[in-house]
Amino acid sequence: MQVFFSEDHRLHFPQAELSGGQFVTPYERPSRVEYILRQLRERGFDQPADPGPCDMAPIRGLMDPGFLRFLETGWDEWIAAGMKGEMISATNPVRRTQMAREPRNIDGKLGYYCLAQETAITAGTWRAAQSSAASAQAAQRAVAEGAGAAFALCRPPGHHATADMFGGYCFLNNAAIVAQMFRDGGADRVAILDIDFHHGNGTQDIFYERGDVLFASIHGAPEDAFPYFLGYADETGAGAGEGANLNLPLLPGAGWDQWGSALDTAIARIRDFGPQALVVSLGVDAFKDDPISFFKLESGDFTRAGAAIARLNLPTVFCMEGGYAIEAVGINTVNVLEGFLNG
Repeated sequence: MQVFFSEDHRLHFPQAELSGGQFVTPYERPSRVEYILRQLRERGFDQPADPGPCDMAPIRGLMDPGFLRFLETGWDEWIAAGMKGEMISATNPVRRTQMAREPRNIDGKLGYYCLAQETAITAGTWRAAQSSAASAQAAQRAVAEGAGAAFALCRPPGHHATADMFGGYCFLNNAAIVAQMFRDGGADRVAILDIDFHHGNGTQDIFYERGDVLFASIHGAPEDAFPYFLGYADETGAGAGEGANLNLPLLPGAGWDQWGSALDTAIARIRDFGPQALVVSLGVDAFKDDPISFFKLESGDFTRAGAAIARLNLPTVFCMEGGYAIEAVGINTVNVLEGFLNG
C-alpha cells in the first residue's frame, strides 16, 4: 500500500489548547505522526512518498471562498492588528444572532469561521493544512490510476472542517476533497466511512444534500461527545441527499460487540449504495485508552475492522484523522491497514 506524507505537518504545532478550563498542550500534536511512521517502518511498508504541492482547484470547487481566504491570510491580519499570541477564537455566532455577515475585524472573522475554540491557528497552519490535503490528493490519484488502496498520513486531520468553518483540529476536509476528486474523475457514486470516535460533522455538512456521496459514521453519541450538535441517528440527509447519510452513534463504554455490529451495518449500507470508490476517515480514537474518547476497542479490534472494510473490495483511500493515545496511535493505525491488506 502506498503511503503519502509531508514533513510540512510540523509547521502546525499550537502551544495551547483549552481543555477542562485549562490551557494544555494540544492532544493533536506532531508526535502522533512519529509513532505512525515508526510502525509503518517496522512492519515493512514502503517509505512514504512526498505528495508534492497541493492542488487548490478541487478544494476551491468544494469550499467557501471567504473561508479559504481567511485560512490563507488570517495570520497576517492577526499580526497586523497587533495580536501577540496564537489565533484562538474568543467569540462565535450563536442562536438568534446575525450569522450571514463576515466581520471586518480579524478577531470577529476568527470567531465567524471557527466552530470550536480548542483549535488554534499559528503562522504555519495554512501551509500544514495544504500539505495534509496534498497527501490526500496524492493518495486519491494513486488509487484512481490503479492502486487498490493508498494511505494518506494527513496532519492536521480534516473531518470536522465544514465548507466554511474550522475546528476539532481540522482546517481542510481531506476526506471530502478525496471523494469529490473521485466524482470529478468519473465515479458515479462514492462512499465515505468515518470510523473516528468523533462524528465527522464537517463531512456530513458538506454532502448532506447530495445523493452521489454516501456518508456513514460510527461515533460517540452526540449527547455525550464532541462535536455534540450533529451526529444523531435521525439525520439521514435532505433533498437529493435523503437516505445518503447514516449515523451510528454509540453510548459510553461501547466495545467491539457494539462497535463491530455498527461497522457491519455501515458496510451493508455502503454495499447497497453501490459506490465505485471508498474513502475511510481513519481515526483510531475508539481505542480503550484514548484520553478524549469513551469507547473500549482493543488494539486487535482495529485489525478486525480493517479486514471487514477490505471485504467491500473497493478502490480505497485512507485519510488519517484522530487518535490521541500517543503510544498506541501507530499500532492501532497500522493494524487497520494490515487488516485491510490481509483481509
